[in-house]
Amino acid sequence: MTHELKNIFNVYQAAKRANLKTVLATVVALEGSSYRKPGVRMLILENGTTEGAVSGGCVEKEICRQSQAVFASGKSMVITYDGRYRLGCEGVLYILLEPFAPSEEIQKVFWNSLNKRADLGIRSYFVQKEEVNPNFGSLIELEDQKYPLRKNIKPDSTLSCFTQTLKPSIQLFIIGSEHDAVRLTSTASQMGIDVIVVANPAEEKELINFPGAAEYLPILPEVFPLHRLDNNSAVVLMNHSYSKDLQYLLKLHTSRPFYIGILGPYRRREDLLNALLEHQPEVDDDFMDCIHGPAGIDIGAETPQEISVSILAEILMVHRGRTPVKLKDKKGAVHSPSL
Repeated sequence: MTHELKNIFNVYQAAKRANLKTVLATVVALEGSSYRKPGVRMLILENGTTEGAVSGGCVEKEICRQSQAVFASGKSMVITYDGRYRLGCEGVLYILLEPFAPSEEIQKVFWNSLNKRADLGIRSYFVQKEEVNPNFGSLIELEDQKYPLRKNIKPDSTLSCFTQTLKPSIQLFIIGSEHDAVRLTSTASQMGIDVIVVANPAEEKELINFPGAAEYLPILPEVFPLHRLDNNSAVVLMNHSYSKDLQYLLKLHTSRPFYIGILGPYRRREDLLNALLEHQPEVDDDFMDCIHGPAGIDIGAETPQEISVSILAEILMVHRGRTPVKLKDKKGAVHSPSL
């Protein structure tokens, strides 16, 4: 969800330059089940365009219609959407609509926090019924400070408060510059993953060659920025070179990304790990456990696009502590934390 909020701030900045007002819609409560859960957001611009979505597509039309009252009055409101009679979700959504006008200071702190890969918190004040109230609204918590998402929000302790902590987006270091790396970059970026492509300087490529990538680092293994790897970081080795992959494993062995993927068959992985242990016999089990090779989940992938889906599915599975299972075979709610 962090990347969705990032997109909202980006669109707001463009809207402000165009002198367009904006309204933020947040699902703050849910009775029953829904396509998405509380904490999802979308931005509505005065000209009718939107950014983001809070459902599969049906709820958004009603949000856009009712947001006109917020544009006209400047007052926040809670609306409800009963999916039991209109959708297949069997739930009632409570959606907070509020004017969205973060100050320049908030925007600066927001982007700085993202660059630092810090957690951010959001508190939204509302009541769980349809009502107009100028005190409804959201605060964002950044660097131990609370900032209102518009002027004159006065949090009222008598109101309900939806709280949410957003973790940094997954950042994926793709080490390689061939066609399959381009495909993985594109697919991962569409999922909201921050992609950094790493390649040998001799490749003579640039950021423009990898649509969707946030950065391109033309560097050698010995200067790989280990300090940037945190517990929301993944690495995929796509060099198509045994020696290069080994050089990167040797460099990475003291780091702790949550996932390292290696392309190629099982035997190639075993050869790489044996060579790693010969060079670095002190490498610990935690590092070895985060290595996945061959990278990906067996979905019968054949094309570069399908292989990208397979790899990214495994990355999400590991990051969220899941075990692959067909949803039709899962007991309980689709989004429950465990099977």
